[in-house]
Amino acid sequence: MSTVAFHTLGCKVNHYETEAIWQLFKENGYERVDFEQASDVYVINTCTVTNTGDKKSRQVIRRAIRKNPDAVICVTGCYAQTSPAEIMAIPGVDIVVGTQDRIKMLEYIEQYKIERQPINGVGNIMKARVYEELEVPTFTDRTRASLKIQEGCNNFCTFCIIPWARGLMRSRDPKDVIKQAQSLVDAGYKEIVLTGIHTGGYGEDMKDYNFAMLLRELDEKVVGLKRIRISSIEASQITDEVIEVLDKSDKIVRHLHIPLQSGSNSVLKRMRRKYTMEFFAERLTKLHQALPGLAVTSDVIVGFPGETEEEFMETYNFIKEHKFSELHVFPYSKRTGTPAARMEDQVDEEVKNERVHRLISLSDQLAKEYASRFEDEVLEVIPEERYKEEPGKGLYVGYTDNYLKVVFEATEEMIGQIVKVKINKAGYPYNKGQFIRVLEETVNVFQDARLSS
Repeated sequence: MSTVAFHTLGCKVNHYETEAIWQLFKENGYERVDFEQASDVYVINTCTVTNTGDKKSRQVIRRAIRKNPDAVICVTGCYAQTSPAEIMAIPGVDIVVGTQDRIKMLEYIEQYKIERQPINGVGNIMKARVYEELEVPTFTDRTRASLKIQEGCNNFCTFCIIPWARGLMRSRDPKDVIKQAQSLVDAGYKEIVLTGIHTGGYGEDMKDYNFAMLLRELDEKVVGLKRIRISSIEASQITDEVIEVLDKSDKIVRHLHIPLQSGSNSVLKRMRRKYTMEFFAERLTKLHQALPGLAVTSDVIVGFPGETEEEFMETYNFIKEHKFSELHVFPYSKRTGTPAARMEDQVDEEVKNERVHRLISLSDQLAKEYASRFEDEVLEVIPEERYKEEPGKGLYVGYTDNYLKVVFEATEEMIGQIVKVKINKAGYPYNKGQFIRVLEETVNVFQDARLSS
């Protein structure tokens, strides 16, 4: 039996696609082994969101080649899509596939075994107009299942290379989304995370169908689904119709990740973002009315070219005023090939780092404030894994619907179930909780599903 090993760099979408590629290998009789072991085939799923992503991808590729010089080395993903020639130039790389046509990977491997000639299977992603269907019936030991609903992005923000790596917006057929959601629930998952390159843009390329309609259908048609989480949504995609669906649904969780990137209109303009701060603030107000207790997390880029102290403070104050519950803060890093990398007024690294630290401490403070609102409340948690910091104490970690990380006493059987937990001590990054009970109707479906698989 041939073996295959995977290494995934980058985002949730890449992790989802690695699982999909693994399904193809599995159907062809392959056995999956750990990446650190000798394997017949290595698949490296690369990231190119920053120049560092490229560099890390190259390091991992070389590591695989050293592990087994006789193995077939396949490179896929975003870096493979944007720079196939750079990857083909690494001695030992055999097959390069971009962000489409993954299904051909196995054919290429067979072809390579016969011809022993490197294969470049990367096509022009800008011509892709149809969503590439990649089914994932189950995930390797995950308690939250990702469900990819769209591909590509039409925004072309000045700092971002992703449209060139992923192509333009393509939505998955709603029927296929519903069908896969049902099969994930049937496999025992209680929570589904909707994911994509520009998730909330779902349906923008369709006639008479949109993201709000998809959410409504998932809510109504998928039997046994308990939680729907949206991995990320742009402010401009939070329409009144979406807010209405969030308001009425008892499955869509009280947590949204809405990338801000900057809280200054002048910076947003240079970034070519599609909203103003006034618009963003108005959407947040409407969301909080519809979903009391909503957690809003966000991404912020600090030190974008030309960012002044005043512009940075606009961002800082906006975040403070609107009480985001957690931030992912990134110092701006030049991405070769994007307009922002060529802009004048690049901000000094020291200034960037100092601003990053200021925002991170604000984020920590806001996260604690948000968590403290739920002290002494009983919330529903899905335990995900053992709490590694205090092994042997029977402690497990899981997330509430509003994305609080809770540590509490539980048992192995509860992993993947929905349990009621009282928050005894709020904190960040962890809250301490006390197990109350398992929600009856959720008991043991996951266990049965795991045993049968």
